[in-house]
Amino acid sequence: MSAAASIVPVVMVGTEETRLIVVRGNSASGKSSIAAGLRERFGRNLALIGQDNLRRVVLRERDRPGAANIGLIGMTARYALDAGFHTVVEGILYADHYAAMLEDLVRDHRGTSRCMARWLNAWAADFARRTPDCLHTATLHPEPDVETYVREAVEAGARVFKAHVQVGDYDPADGQLQRAWGLLAEAGIPVVVHCGSGPAPGKHTGPEPIARVLARHPRLRLIVAHMGMAEYAEFLDLAERYAEVRLDTTMAFTDFTEGFMPFPRPDLPRLADLGDRILLGSDFPNIPYSYLHQLHALERLGLGQEWLRAVCHDNAANLFGL
Repeated sequence: MSAAASIVPVVMVGTEETRLIVVRGNSASGKSSIAAGLRERFGRNLALIGQDNLRRVVLRERDRPGAANIGLIGMTARYALDAGFHTVVEGILYADHYAAMLEDLVRDHRGTSRCMARWLNAWAADFARRTPDCLHTATLHPEPDVETYVREAVEAGARVFKAHVQVGDYDPADGQLQRAWGLLAEAGIPVVVHCGSGPAPGKHTGPEPIARVLARHPRLRLIVAHMGMAEYAEFLDLAERYAEVRLDTTMAFTDFTEGFMPFPRPDLPRLADLGDRILLGSDFPNIPYSYLHQLHALERLGLGQEWLRAVCHDNAANLFGL
């Protein structure tokens, strides 16, 4: 068989009127609730294709590269779109396993396709409009239209972005993100990034991938979540190297975290020196201790009341102009 004969032809699906929405996220992140909410609001003529239903219930299959459920999800979505149904595909959908199938599906769909990041940005913008004292947030993911929807979010008034390298399972230095990072650096909009290897490492976590982003965009206002646990010292290095890098205290220094990823005490003087670039974080209410314990954990570091007030209030107030 010739190489030309082995090429699979592109088969377009759906119509210009059909809508395709891909909702991805980690376990217990709310993606199934979002998908169910879309169906409840829209009513009939919307197909809901759940990864867990096809993989675990229909096929009773393990989630692995090349598994049969990958093709079945794609085929089911294509059938629904061709039948005129708006279609929601939801699941964890790890990029290493499902990216090619999803990219082909989005590419081949004749109508409008939206992945999770763009939909979340629209939801967050609406929530900010309805909620006093809430900062307008947004997110991003390496995909073909990322620059477009990041620009739209910035123009709509987004004040802070959030990226989760572990959950999103992507390289922050991915080429598709470079223009988006540049746009955010130029706009001076802070980006909270979970890029450390705690509490569990991912394929692209650790200081090296995000260091490559900073090398290309040294003015990017990056806030490293969780103090960069467990690579605390290495992320402090980045903060010392780049003037716009900050760190947040989410879960750090608490009894819970100190039990398995303790902060190195020799680095406490570096925290004091970076006192204007450490910000309070909490992850409240999804924490295994009281909110007050996080504050007590900061106080017992012994870095002084001025440092504590800056971390708990002044630094964020100055960053966001509050």
